[in-house]
Amino acid sequence: MNIVIVGAGEIGRHLAIDLSRRGHSIAVIEHDGQRAAELEREIEAKVVVGDGCSVNTLAEAGIGECELFLALTSENTVNLMSASIVKSLGVVRVISRVHPGLQREEWLFDFRGHFNIDHIFSSERLSAIELAKFIRNPDSLVVEEIARGKIELQQVLVSSKSEVLGKPLRDLKFPGRTRIALVSRGEKHEVPSADTILEAGDIVTIFGGPRKLRQLVDSLQKEAAKKEGPNVVIFGGGEYGFALAQMLESWSCRVRIFETDVDLANELADKLSNTTVINADATSVTELEEEQVGDADFFVATSGSDEDNVMTCLQANSLGADNCLTLIHRADYAKAISASGRHFGVVAAVSPREASRKEISRFITSDKFHVVRKLGHGMVIETQIDEGSKADGKTVGEIRWPEGCVLVGLLKGLQAIVPTADDILSKGDQVFAVVTNKAEKKFLKIVH
Repeated sequence: MNIVIVGAGEIGRHLAIDLSRRGHSIAVIEHDGQRAAELEREIEAKVVVGDGCSVNTLAEAGIGECELFLALTSENTVNLMSASIVKSLGVVRVISRVHPGLQREEWLFDFRGHFNIDHIFSSERLSAIELAKFIRNPDSLVVEEIARGKIELQQVLVSSKSEVLGKPLRDLKFPGRTRIALVSRGEKHEVPSADTILEAGDIVTIFGGPRKLRQLVDSLQKEAAKKEGPNVVIFGGGEYGFALAQMLESWSCRVRIFETDVDLANELADKLSNTTVINADATSVTELEEEQVGDADFFVATSGSDEDNVMTCLQANSLGADNCLTLIHRADYAKAISASGRHFGVVAAVSPREASRKEISRFITSDKFHVVRKLGHGMVIETQIDEGSKADGKTVGEIRWPEGCVLVGLLKGLQAIVPTADDILSKGDQVFAVVTNKAEKKFLKIVH
């Protein structure tokens, strides 16, 4: 695949090396001459020194043959401008990295639609999501976000004490706009019908807004009295720590952040409504002991220093913290720590580079859709409703969907929902569906 990347910083360089090793044709645009020279010595790729917003520079990089464009600098303006330009030049798939502050404003303004970009992401938010999965959803086997984070996928084991057992799905009352999309029983995986009856030990794949899914998980697992949210301590109040705290606040977690910079600590205290901000150094054992970090359910290190992150996790674990999670900027270090970290108390290590690579890999395809996640003998597909297709202008209920297919997400401008039978599908809408391998082609014929 012909791929053009703008930006050879931490994220761009990692992606360029990985994609080059996988046999793709890579061209990289980097304004820093020294950084460009270093990358050129490291990989077989065309490296152009210049401005990613310059049409001449883009042409020199081979934008005319580009199949996937990745704007990966640390500057919003450069990324959005260059991505918008190449989309106007006819590039089919265009992805832009953005600052997490901009992504948080997506509910107010459709940046993707305004700049005509296929997908935007922030490495900070992706990393925070990966860390939050271990805290927010301890009962879930798999957690994934779709539709700009408004809809969540979870896989849950059905409890033998659940009240849903022995009843067809049509007789069960689940929260509105949630969906049981796949039922796995041993080696058998099926998209359920209204007549499907759940059994103890089934693994169900569910979709919905994060808050509503908690209710659905409770009914499937027959939770006893609701427990108070976990006690979470975060080391580092930068963008990673801030993004994580925001996510956890909405889940009734008891959150504390250690931040040494007094100005940043004050800013965090103003922005976060249910988080305790501690202006102290978490690398100090004395400070950790004073704040009783040993009583924490989760200790999460999100500073900019890999060494400090690992060491504070070791200290927190020695004081009694049950689970330690850490951010590791070097992807190879993150793999090593994830593999053996449990021996010294680190449950998981998350790499921003690897989180970004995983996100972008979904788009490396020549198909008119991309696979969000593979599930048993099926997958979650994201695609767009084409003008004049069988789905264009119809309600979900009017369409005869193939057996083995269920819609789980609908993205209309700023609105993201789990669709019902009354929702209308229109050209340009992004739809997410769980489809079996047999139903895939039939589904795509309806929307394209």
